[in-house]
Amino acid sequence: MTKSKIRIVFFGTPEFAIPVLNILLNNEYNVSGVFTGQGHVNVLAQKRKIKVFQPVSLKKDELAFEEFKDLKPDICIIAAYGKIIPQKFLDIPRYGFLNIHPSLLPKYRGPSPIQTAILNGDKKTGVAIIMVDAEVDHGPLLASQEFSISNFQFLKLQDELAKLGAKLLMEILPKYINGEIKPKEQNHSQATFTKMFTRDDGRINWDSPAQKIYNQIRALNPEPGTWTTWKGKVINIPTCDVGYPQVASLAPKAPGTIGKIGTDIVIGTGTGCLILKSIQLEGGKIMDAKSFVNGHPDFIGSQLE
Repeated sequence: MTKSKIRIVFFGTPEFAIPVLNILLNNEYNVSGVFTGQGHVNVLAQKRKIKVFQPVSLKKDELAFEEFKDLKPDICIIAAYGKIIPQKFLDIPRYGFLNIHPSLLPKYRGPSPIQTAILNGDKKTGVAIIMVDAEVDHGPLLASQEFSISNFQFLKLQDELAKLGAKLLMEILPKYINGEIKPKEQNHSQATFTKMFTRDDGRINWDSPAQKIYNQIRALNPEPGTWTTWKGKVINIPTCDVGYPQVASLAPKAPGTIGKIGTDIVIGTGTGCLILKSIQLEGGKIMDAKSFVNGHPDFIGSQLE
């Protein structure tokens, strides 16, 4: 079957899904409909004149199911859609549903695999393409590819994994359609699960080691954000670096204490220190740390809680 004759329905909403939808369209696959919410995918689909569907619930919206059937999909592609696909949808396309998931399944199933990998200090992650079944991220594996996390923050790592997932999909999709790839059952005994992070998860504990706080800041920004308090006010800390093991004697000793090493603003932690890169006082704009200190000279020598 040629690419133009394979009828694809795409499911995805946030920015992670954009490279996947783009690569399908740019490679002349026939995307006949897009199920999405409000976001980047909606805008792209309308720009490319693709039918857009925005059901609140696939389970309860019978009209959405009838519209889906009318599209007569041969295969469906999911990238960060965020809703459970009911079995009656799964039963329609002859080649099933494929999901592009940003982790090396069965590790990190669920809603926050990228953030969890960074938060846990993992050195590598990756993408997996699986067949979708009735359980979350549970279906048979078609392909996966590793990726080094480096010191990426969440948004950068998300972008890299989205591009990697799109590229991997292009490599395996024709082989899968032609029966050249056989799905492989995941090792469910090794499955781990992620959760949705909340504002409470972003509260910084300055008694923790510097590396742990650094991972927390990289993982949880821009949402839900990482924060602390200063003189009774909430301050958000979007970016930092791990600081100065070679001059640790110059760093503040008490966790949460703010000091200076040269021109850098540093914060003591349970082990080591952090170099503060940006800061946002509640109600204000994000500022670089040095500009903030110029306006708040009493910040140096004070304590974060």
